[in-house]
Amino acid sequence: MVVGLTLNTSQGAFRKFLPMFDRVLVERLAAETMSKGGIMLPEKAQGKVLQATVVAVGPGSTNQKGKLTPMSVKVGETVLLPEYGGTKVDLEDKEYFLFRDADILGKYVE
Repeated sequence: MVVGLTLNTSQGAFRKFLPMFDRVLVERLAAETMSKGGIMLPEKAQGKVLQATVVAVGPGSTNQKGKLTPMSVKVGETVLLPEYGGTKVDLEDKEYFLFRDADILGKYVE
């Protein structure tokens, strides 16, 4: 299953972005701006957000026998990212990150 992200460009035309091979496009969740006690946190005190929502996935990678290895995450799932890594991608004034499927540490289940 191949799922892409459809973006509306400023010219009014549609542009599709589809990650290649085993890449996953994610959007990081917003950082907490308030503590549990209700105190506003300055940007420097906010921790790096390691949770993200999967926005688009590639078709998967091929193994040595040429068979397609399916992706381990799906669009809409919330995943745990490594602290470092990923490629920053700006699309439609939003910040996204590309990771390899194997780099994603886990996914949250409900």
